[in-house]
Amino acid sequence: MKTILKLEELGQLLLGIYLFSLLPYSWWWFLALILVPDVGMLGYLLNERIGAWMYNFFHHKGIAVAIYLLGSYLSVPLLQLVGVIWFSHSAMDRLFGYGLKYEKGFKFTHLGEIGN
Repeated sequence: MKTILKLEELGQLLLGIYLFSLLPYSWWWFLALILVPDVGMLGYLLNERIGAWMYNFFHHKGIAVAIYLLGSYLSVPLLQLVGVIWFSHSAMDRLFGYGLKYEKGFKFTHLGEIGN
């Protein structure tokens, strides 16, 4: 099952890369912005509950898709860019085993404990 989930995330990452290719931005933007959603980890400086909430918010694919679709509907490439980066980053993280966080600590995710 773990292999199937990773293949699914890889497919979603490739979809994000394809959608980015349709936008009017140079490829260096993708590389420069792909780690920006990790700003959500800053919540862990306050406490684990806030850290988990912020991390999960900045890694929620539904929000990313909504932003991308809003950008498409309004013809605002910047919103499409935000949505694509957000979606691609979340897929990439899950591909590498970094799932949504539980409040008991950063290493406890919906995909299992990080490092095991």
